[in-house]
Amino acid sequence: MARHRIAVVALALLCASGCSSGGEPPRPSGPAATGGARQAVGAYVDALNARSTAGLIRAGGVPEAPWSRREAARIIAGKGGRDWWIRDLRIEYDLGPDVGSAHLVARDAGGESLRETFTVLRAGGAWHVSVFDDQPVPGGKSAASTRAPDS
Repeated sequence: MARHRIAVVALALLCASGCSSGGEPPRPSGPAATGGARQAVGAYVDALNARSTAGLIRAGGVPEAPWSRREAARIIAGKGGRDWWIRDLRIEYDLGPDVGSAHLVARDAGGESLRETFTVLRAGGAWHVSVFDDQPVPGGKSAASTRAPDS
């Protein structure tokens, strides 16, 4: 009787695993699919090390424009050319599979640490780091305010 139950359970598990696959390989999502997000953070660090405004703009996924070149130059002036190497990188998907928080710890040749947390996002199939803060407001729209409304 016990052998019969074991055989029935084994057969049921075998059928369930074979029937559910549908012949398609599983698609990674969330933490299993962090390659693109990790590559975006790597491109950011590479752009800093190379002091490349164009590389930083590409890693940030922003348009090549006067405002983005100015901000990239400002970021590079503070952190660029230091030969950073990534010591730790954690990516948490807090808002779904296309948006996450990257927690970066890097060290330069002199032993100084860089610790940053920023958003990584996938748009149009490509991952980017959100390090540009001064994007202009599109025409016809106003920027959000944190000021209390007038009564």
